[in-house]
Amino acid sequence: MENGLAFLSDLRFTPPEFYEYLLVVHPAKEIFEQLSEEKEKFSAAYNVSIAKKTLPHITVANFLAKEEMEDTIIKWMHKIMSTHKSFDVMLNNFSGFPSSKTVYARVQDHEPFKQLAASLKVIDQYIKSNGFPPARIISHPHMSIARSLQPNVYDKAMMDYSRKIFNASFIADELVLLKRQNQYDKCRQITVFKLQPSEKKAA
Repeated sequence: MENGLAFLSDLRFTPPEFYEYLLVVHPAKEIFEQLSEEKEKFSAAYNVSIAKKTLPHITVANFLAKEEMEDTIIKWMHKIMSTHKSFDVMLNNFSGFPSSKTVYARVQDHEPFKQLAASLKVIDQYIKSNGFPPARIISHPHMSIARSLQPNVYDKAMMDYSRKIFNASFIADELVLLKRQNQYDKCRQITVFKLQPSEKKAA
């Protein structure tokens, strides 16, 4: 799947008892500010508000669930995340997804995200056993700058951003679980899952 958030755009309105959950990695403060500024510039340059409305993040998984399932999901996620170690995230220049008209900052090493995704199978099974669609697990981690653009805006932005140089890195030492009622709601933070210190950090 190209864009972890494309799933949500197909579900503009969910039944009142359902929520959309997102498991995300937020960049470190300095990188967060850099990317927020880039999103503001994008909004101004291409006259689109979508870029500045979303905070910088990398989606690991998103899914639908009922609120009464939340405690079980959180309990399982705490167990899963406690077995993972923090890791370096390197962002390197920009690229795009033509199908979802998304411009994003590239994540150089996908492997740590794939390992996280693979360990979420028990969550996926639990969600499906309760009659919900399978969880959408990210297969191409990235940091979106803007998504769901008009084709002409996307084409112009890709011409510009393919020439831009951007390099940044941060340590991912926690994941955040968010939820919202539908794609027009602001996400609310539910809990934070801390990763184990890596050998490099612990030394």
